[in-house]
Amino acid sequence: MNLLILLPIFLPIIAGSYLLICAFRERLAQNGAEKMAEDVQQVHMITIVVLGISVLAALLVAWAGGEKSITLLKLTEGISVYFRVDQLGALFATFMSIIWFAVSIYAFVYMHHEGNEKRFFGFFLVVYGVLIALDFAGNLITLYFFYELMTLTSMPMVLHSGSRESIMGALKYLFYSMCGAYLALFGIFFLYQNTTTLEFAAGGTLSVKPGSEGILLIAVFCMLIGFGAKAGMFPLHAWLPSAHPVAPSPASAVLSAIIVKAGVMAVIRTVYYVVGPDFLRGTWVQTAWMVLTLGTIFMGSLLAYWEPIFKKRLAYSTVSQVSYVLFGLAQLSEVGMTGALLHSVFHAFIKTALFLTAGIFIFKTGNTRVEDFKGYGKKMPKTLWSYTFASLALIGIPPTSGFISKWYLAQGALTADIGVYGYAGPAVLLVSALLTAGYLLPVTVKGFFPGEGYVIEDPKVEEPPMKMWAPLMVIAAITLLLGVFPNPLIRLAGQIAASIF
Repeated sequence: MNLLILLPIFLPIIAGSYLLICAFRERLAQNGAEKMAEDVQQVHMITIVVLGISVLAALLVAWAGGEKSITLLKLTEGISVYFRVDQLGALFATFMSIIWFAVSIYAFVYMHHEGNEKRFFGFFLVVYGVLIALDFAGNLITLYFFYELMTLTSMPMVLHSGSRESIMGALKYLFYSMCGAYLALFGIFFLYQNTTTLEFAAGGTLSVKPGSEGILLIAVFCMLIGFGAKAGMFPLHAWLPSAHPVAPSPASAVLSAIIVKAGVMAVIRTVYYVVGPDFLRGTWVQTAWMVLTLGTIFMGSLLAYWEPIFKKRLAYSTVSQVSYVLFGLAQLSEVGMTGALLHSVFHAFIKTALFLTAGIFIFKTGNTRVEDFKGYGKKMPKTLWSYTFASLALIGIPPTSGFISKWYLAQGALTADIGVYGYAGPAVLLVSALLTAGYLLPVTVKGFFPGEGYVIEDPKVEEPPMKMWAPLMVIAAITLLLGVFPNPLIRLAGQIAASIF
């Protein structure tokens, strides 16, 4: 079972690398003379088989009983590339795997008109393996290594089209991510000197040397800002609205739903499994962290409300919603962490559905602005109903999943000893929910009720192929079912939080 940990990590990395080598060779051949035809069916077959095996292996490793750990290699004495599966890693690996598999089926159709499928699916497979490695990382060094690798391997999906806008968006993504990673690395240097081990342990492993409390607080704050860059927290949030609109929609979906959660995972591991919540509780770091998260929630919602380009609106929404998760973590309480874990899962499915909807609109019509979606509900009911259910979940309307997580986040703020932020937090969450309704529901209203006598003249406005609408409907259904039957996930999130506190 221990060796099985490596299968969902290295099988997709190896298979993806093979596709990338094939794509590179074909590129060299094209420079010589005639263009070589790409065997799309072979690419799809490799992708679906490799992902199917990897996802099943990841789920088996995640939920099979017993202790599961393996040391891949030792870098120095006390520093190794080490994997260990716990409940937190299992939770993140599970929802990431389900979404990654669904998006791959959708991408088989969408990427046909984008071209360069071997290159896209090559990186798509590699990034999945890297993410599973990050989820199953057993120490801070392993997590940081794959965190950096995730940035380098996911950036090519942003610049896939090769346009000037996509190149600039990818460079911005790379610049912000690397700045954040360097801040995190600065913090790791100091943690290494003040911990018994860098292996993850619930509650932390910090052993503070006398007189080093001040510099350690600065180091941890740098790590929160650094890892928060990937999660879209102010001030290193600006890459999201730049990268998402220019990336292919399958890439946008996993960027917004999954890759930002890598930042969340890194923050959780740092605060709760290395530093320990007791060290930060009541300090200026906790206060500054809450201020940044609440400010990001409000700012992201407001910017999304005024944004006319649909994918950019959804990107600003991600800036806001992922900071819901960070605010729950900043409470340093059991209830707040439970809410943060729940919202991590719920937001991943919700935002996947929203970006897949945007991709369908672009795929069928080429339209990117919200004002152009008038009357789409009459010709694309499956797509728009799926979007509507996901939107209601993101707003937090009962009985959808978003209501459950936001309830726990608000309860955590009110019961935690965080002073004025215990009341400011729920107030900001409520205002953000109203703004979320304001920027999501007009698409539904205009789509189903365009006005009396309105007729869509564009013949391209119709439902996409089944490989596109079926994954969207499944993901949208999951957002509803997780709200109607939330108890198993609530128990799991509660167990993870209780093991720390």
